[in-house]
This record gives sequence, C-alpha cells and structure tokens, in this order.
Amino acid sequence: MTIGWNDNSPIYRQLKDKVIGMMLDGALKAGDPLPSVRQIAAEYQLNPITVSKAYQELVDDNLVEKRRGIGMYVMEGASEKLLASERERFLREEWPAMLERIRRLGLNIEQLLREPVGGGK
Repeated sequence: MTIGWNDNSPIYRQLKDKVIGMMLDGALKAGDPLPSVRQIAAEYQLNPITVSKAYQELVDDNLVEKRRGIGMYVMEGASEKLLASERERFLREEWPAMLERIRRLGLNIEQLLREPVGGGK
C-alpha cells in the first residue's frame, strides 16, 4: 500500500479511501485480512488511533468485520456494495457537472468515444 498524504482531508479518511480503493480494485477480496493497526501505524508513522478510526468507519459501513483477537477482515459482498454506492455517487455528484461541461464544449458522444485520451493527434 503506497500512500501520499495530502492536506485536503483528514488522514483517517484518506486511509479509509485507500482501503476502499483496494477493495474496488480487487487487491483486497472478501475474507482477506487488513494489515494490523500497529503495522499500518508503524509503516506510515501514524498514530494508532488514526488507523483505528479509519478501520472503525469501515466496520460501521459493513465493509469490514472485526474478529476479536485476530484482526479485521473484508466482509463478503463488500466490493459489490462499494461498486454500487460509488456508481450511484458518480451519477449523482460527478456526472451532472461532466455532462454540463460536455454540452458547453459542444461535444457529442461520437467525438468522445473516438478521441484518444489527451486528444493526441
């Protein structure tokens, strides 16, 4: 796990988002253990309370389960649940602004589908 912290949001939220990204990318699958709080705290020089807060939010979101004495594990169906919520959030929050920009620029779907990324010529 490689993380570059930024000042835009709390570190626990950035750590949570990183774990969520790993679930969506398939790097963490149902039943996989999360690295221990101590391991993450030591590796990234974080306060263990910060790591615990990120992990607790994952538990609260029913994405990770805490197995007393043995650690945290990705729950069955977590990636599917995340994918559905991320798609819904994208369509609700990001797509309308993107669609408005497309309209302002006078682009059409055919142009968008055939143009290479970066508009390379």
